[in-house]
Amino acid sequence: MHILITGHRGFIGQNMINALKDDHGLSFYEWGDPDYDLDGVDFVIHLGAISSTAYRDVRQIMKQNYHFTVELMEACSARQIPIQIASSASIYGPDNTTFVESDPPDPRTPYAWTKYLVEEYARTHFLNCPVQLFRYFNVYGPHEDHKGDQASPYHKFQAQKDRGEKIRLFEGSENFKRDFVHVDTVINAHLRFMDLPVSGVWNIGTGTAKSFVEVAEEIGGEVEFIPMPEVLKSGYQAYTCASVAKFLSTISGS
Repeated sequence: MHILITGHRGFIGQNMINALKDDHGLSFYEWGDPDYDLDGVDFVIHLGAISSTAYRDVRQIMKQNYHFTVELMEACSARQIPIQIASSASIYGPDNTTFVESDPPDPRTPYAWTKYLVEEYARTHFLNCPVQLFRYFNVYGPHEDHKGDQASPYHKFQAQKDRGEKIRLFEGSENFKRDFVHVDTVINAHLRFMDLPVSGVWNIGTGTAKSFVEVAEEIGGEVEFIPMPEVLKSGYQAYTCASVAKFLSTISGS
């Protein structure tokens, strides 16, 4: 099987390549290249995006995250090539408590809106190929080094400890709980669904929530609390915990 991967330089993309490189032919597309070639491609894994929830250039993020993704979906449809697309739990918004795929969306950032609009396009347009959208929860693991402020708490806290610094937590972090999912779980979900000729939206998480304080305690080291930046407050998700019932039901029926 020959697979085209977008976002291959990113955190999840690098892990995806490591999982696939020995058994599959791989091609890569980096957004901004003049074109991409689907000739000979059997499957597309679309991971490329502006992934920062703090990104505020709406025109650019719509162009890169939404318009290009729609173009790629339509190209796959024309050739009947299955496509998997990275979506996001940020679609649920800051007030959701159940995190079921059928819950009303509440995107609050440009990033979350682009992910929601891609899902809506896939839902409301006839596409002549399987389209699988995965709402990632809080992913962590190897190859996060380039992500800066967007890196997971696991990565940032470990880096702070390794530099001999205090682990910095936002005030109230004992009450901020997230579904932290290792990147290996995400990759395994992609690989499992590659064999399933189904379309839809699925959560990719663990079904459990852990506070930022608990993560800091796992890492170890001295902690200090800092105010949350104003830019994060309006759309900040204080709690995430994936409902995994649909995911388990889908793979159990495979």
